[in-house]
Amino acid sequence: MRIGVISDLHVDLNEVSGQPLIEDILLEVVAASDLQHLIIAGDISNDVNRSLAVLRRLKAESGIPVLFVPGNHDYWSKDNGIIDTWEIYRQYQSYEGCLSQNPIQLDDNWVIIGNSGWYDYTMGEPKYSFADFEKMHAMDRTWQDSIYVKWDMSNQEIHRYFYRHLEQELERHQGQNIIMVTHMLTHPYFKAPVDHPQWQYFNAFLGSNEYAGLYHKYKVRYGIMGHVHYRKRMKEQDTEMICACLGYRKEWRTTEALKEVQDCLQIISI
Repeated sequence: MRIGVISDLHVDLNEVSGQPLIEDILLEVVAASDLQHLIIAGDISNDVNRSLAVLRRLKAESGIPVLFVPGNHDYWSKDNGIIDTWEIYRQYQSYEGCLSQNPIQLDDNWVIIGNSGWYDYTMGEPKYSFADFEKMHAMDRTWQDSIYVKWDMSNQEIHRYFYRHLEQELERHQGQNIIMVTHMLTHPYFKAPVDHPQWQYFNAFLGSNEYAGLYHKYKVRYGIMGHVHYRKRMKEQDTEMICACLGYRKEWRTTEALKEVQDCLQIISI
């Protein structure tokens, strides 16, 4: 079974007049890759309606299951003005490929478990205090989740909520081969380089070091993540970790969307 992995499509921000949509290009690459499943680790767009429309189109036109965890941008819902992030969360759960509180059994031996994950500031540098991170603002830059995401819980509380659900599902499927999917980073190897002063602060909002402990405790075979807009793979103990972010056009190495999607899409075979 061949499973494609990608994240951070940002289809709305990556639209260019007169050029194919990112979802068009992804469909082309998926068709050429002989996949049986596609996993998108979050950040399809800045609006729940657009993200769900893309998911449903990808599933319908590819003819394969398209699995998904929402990213922080998927929760923003800037266009339709939904204030309660939990309402958006529930809308994503209406999509049958959403992994949030919905593990997908591939066969008798393999299961995919996931949710968005969140951040608890443990990836930030210790020179900053908890109070500093709570501001979500430094060096004239504001982390936009502080404006657009409204859980009515603190960042550490929502991290704990997602972590707890992940562990419950991992425990329930212990002994199987597990693919764990989050949007947020789960291992410090994937952080942005701290030689850039801004990332010494803003790495705090990329994930949590705590998730790596779940990999080891439950012998997770693959850990899929996104969010940071880097493309990296790394194996540690039993777990191969994959971060396959398409990211923004301005971050690409080329101007060719097809080449970028081809380079970004990672394939795991089970």
